[in-house]
Amino acid sequence: MSVANYFDEMSYGPAPEADTEARDWLKRHGASFGHFINGEFRPSASGKTFTTHEPATGAELAKLAAGTAEDVDAAVSAARKAQAAWAKLSGHQRARHLYALARMIQRHARLLAVVEAIDNGKPIRETRDIDIPLAARHFYHHAGWAQLMETEFADHQPVGVVGQIIPWNFPFLMLAWKVAPALALGNTIVLKPAEFTSLTALLFAELASAAGLPPGVINIVTGEGETGALVVDHAGIDKIAFTGSTEVGRIIREKTAGSGKSLTLELGGKSPFIVFDDADIDGAVEGVVDAIWFNQGQVCCAGSRILVQEGVAEKFLARLKRRMQTLRVGHPLDKCIDMGAIVAPVQLQRIENLVKQGVADGAELFQSEIEVPKNGCFFRPTLLANVQPTSVVATEEIFGPVAVSMTFRTPEEAVQLANHTRYGLAASVWSETIGLALHVAARLQAGVVWVNATNLFDASAGFGGKKESGFGREGGREGAYEYLKPKAWANAKPRADYAVPQLKTTPGDFAAPLIDRTAKLYIGGKQARPDGNYSRPILSPKGKLIGEVGEGNRKDIRNAV
Repeated sequence: MSVANYFDEMSYGPAPEADTEARDWLKRHGASFGHFINGEFRPSASGKTFTTHEPATGAELAKLAAGTAEDVDAAVSAARKAQAAWAKLSGHQRARHLYALARMIQRHARLLAVVEAIDNGKPIRETRDIDIPLAARHFYHHAGWAQLMETEFADHQPVGVVGQIIPWNFPFLMLAWKVAPALALGNTIVLKPAEFTSLTALLFAELASAAGLPPGVINIVTGEGETGALVVDHAGIDKIAFTGSTEVGRIIREKTAGSGKSLTLELGGKSPFIVFDDADIDGAVEGVVDAIWFNQGQVCCAGSRILVQEGVAEKFLARLKRRMQTLRVGHPLDKCIDMGAIVAPVQLQRIENLVKQGVADGAELFQSEIEVPKNGCFFRPTLLANVQPTSVVATEEIFGPVAVSMTFRTPEEAVQLANHTRYGLAASVWSETIGLALHVAARLQAGVVWVNATNLFDASAGFGGKKESGFGREGGREGAYEYLKPKAWANAKPRADYAVPQLKTTPGDFAAPLIDRTAKLYIGGKQARPDGNYSRPILSPKGKLIGEVGEGNRKDIRNAV
């Protein structure tokens, strides 16, 4: 084939990134890693391991230690022992450590990017240009908060030992989001990375040790879900910070309730991507590419629900489908691809099943007619059009390269459809009328709203959700407060247990009162009888009946909400 043919076709050839250094790093460790506890790698107390695989090929990458209760105990003990000395360092001294970590990340950025791409399956362009630079930015930013802690947070102190559980979709970036603020504000850490993608966390531990971080300040325990549960349940941990699915977040909330542990949850999403008829159509199409096919759609805030105004829906979807045909799916280390591999076969199967369910519910399926590698976990960019708002694919987080689309007529209908979800993590509004965009943005039930943009992040801007997308913030001043507690609480003692008073009856207790009142609730600005018509006695500490209140049930709560 001649050069002229290439100019005529304008086709892409492969541009593979070298992985020699990453493979050499794995070989130096014998493709086997223990936990990182108290400044050193050590095997699991049980001797058990599990295997992590390369999503693009299915090949085995390494064997990792499976965390046990004994391992978690050792990590928590090391963190507790190191915490007092770490917190006593001046803000300037802790900032120097964070600057050193940021510089270490920058010096080894290409190694981290390649290991992340191999381990996770995402394109090298994304790890190299987005994940790793933003991770370094978080350490630089929070080094500033370390220096300002004594003045900006004078009435606060560190929480203590923090248990952090991070997901597999952004392994290294999520590590930075959680580790940087915790260290900056005087906490020590027990980190549990996702079982599919633990390698960059272990590489970071190695780099942190080389950068001079004191032993015990950060500890990393690898393992599957059972190991994460051990971290959550451990009595020696003062705070849990979790990023992952809503289902697991709900379990963690139940486990930590009443334990006194601080908790932040960054959970799932089903974010709306709203396109009005006056939007820049080509710009919005590119926005969809960034919203749902970035990182193979494995993004908690992915704009997976496309809401298009009826007047431009046909034009918009035609241009979107044409753009989908130009996307390239391939090996993560190819610098010319748009999408890499899905993280694991189990996730690929979930995506395939949900797409089949969407088609069965009446959606119109469109997939790019592009070449996809035969081996490994790959899935074509997919669009499900004319989806009903109550369809499974419109309400459940697919966590894959699948967008669903529906139409609306008025801004009011757009807001109603956008908020018709149990999630509330993010949203994106596209319109050339800034007044309309801001008016709609203010009415969306989402933690983050972008206007004529999507997936914009910075360490100085807090990120987090509403409703079943979690609570708490990561990044910025608001994220810093998540790793602090008021000094006034430090010496507060738990309330003493007290016996529940029992009803003690005496003659005349049940005589009719002077005014016979039916116990009521207060709902919607007026008194309302309990739906079940039951009441509950209110007793004095000595057990004497002093009154009655209405007994609310499920319907009463529904009416109140």
